[in-house]
Amino acid sequence: MKEIIMDTSFILTCIKQKIDFFEELIGFKIIIPLEVIKEIEGLSISNSSAQIALALLNKANYQKISLGKGIVDELLINFAKKNPLIIIATLDKEIKKSVKNEKMVIRGRKKLEVI
Repeated sequence: MKEIIMDTSFILTCIKQKIDFFEELIGFKIIIPLEVIKEIEGLSISNSSAQIALALLNKANYQKISLGKGIVDELLINFAKKNPLIIIATLDKEIKKSVKNEKMVIRGRKKLEVI
């Protein structure tokens, strides 16, 4: 089973564009870092997409991991480099440039695609 790790921007964009990534990614092992969840919690104070994301994350079945202390994007990059077979779900240009892993992106506002 392929594993996919998600960043904050990917999750929030899926919510804004009404993409149920849990439904779309059946057959993948979904990993969401605790640090990403904390970022979404912080954003949920003033962001309705983040509030919806938190509600979805509280109901869904996925693996939670801790990446450690530091800047979340850098932690994700380091994790991806150490785990070259994992797919990274991100819209962040810096993360995409920094890792050679396969990436999950949103195409045409409604379709998830591995590149």
